[in-house]
Amino acid sequence: MNRRLFFKRTLGGLFCGLSVRDLSARKRKRKFRFGVVSDVHFAHRETYGNRHYESSITKLSTAIDRFNDEKLDFIVELGDLKDQGNPPERQQTLSFLDEIETVLQKFDGPVYHVLGNHDMDSISKQEFLQHTTNPGKTDGKNYYSFIRNQIKFIVLDGNYNEDGSDYDSGNFDWTKAFIPPQQKEWLQRELQNDHYPVIVFIHELLDSFSGINRNLCIGNAEEIVSLLEQSEKVIAVIQGHHHPGHYSFRNGIHYYTIKGLIEGPFPENNNFVVIEIDRQLNLDIKGFGNEGSRTLLHRPIERY
Repeated sequence: MNRRLFFKRTLGGLFCGLSVRDLSARKRKRKFRFGVVSDVHFAHRETYGNRHYESSITKLSTAIDRFNDEKLDFIVELGDLKDQGNPPERQQTLSFLDEIETVLQKFDGPVYHVLGNHDMDSISKQEFLQHTTNPGKTDGKNYYSFIRNQIKFIVLDGNYNEDGSDYDSGNFDWTKAFIPPQQKEWLQRELQNDHYPVIVFIHELLDSFSGINRNLCIGNAEEIVSLLEQSEKVIAVIQGHHHPGHYSFRNGIHYYTIKGLIEGPFPENNNFVVIEIDRQLNLDIKGFGNEGSRTLLHRPIERY
């Protein structure tokens, strides 16, 4: 057999034996890291229970300094970036948002936002988006996707009423959060459009199957989780909203809920993480403050 033909066939056989996921892994960096904070709830108001609203800006500044020292690829905040005064007032709420957004943007790299229910206290969803900044084509969007290091990151917005209307200026029940049909259809297309493995960011919880209080979960979580599982692409869902944190696992997908940054006085308390993804899609979570560290091993279901 011609030597050139032999090698061509041999290499062709090798690559045919590799899945698209394997080929994608060859292109990924050995280390890819991003930072996550959630439930900052910044406002100039009195402490309520264990929520230290004014301390949140100092806690976030500490997190940003650490993120910059770590030289991360990007950071994401998972919602409830700001809170509101007591009594609430629109212009004051916007001033809280502007103040905390300025601190967040001190990160030396891309900053992504996820909408949380308290982000629409006293203001509209559009006002929140106008007073915050996302990178490039994701700017001004409440749900979107972006690709980094051969991984697709999908940001969902569960801040809709059951009739599909937006949460707006506090006129909503936070225990009733939904992903409407239009966004669900978009998600399905995003999961089908390419071969990349996927990580999902969302504020409210999707793992309603785990025994967690369903008031904390997306009302139609079962429909969304079904899409994620059927895609056979999703590695993890990273969530906020439930300040004590939470973890569950089902059908190859990790559901990791980060603790709320607002909880407890500073400097004894803070909560943020750095997540490193290796070439095998394992997630190494390094916690700071009260947030623990753990490794989430990539355990694809047998259909993979």
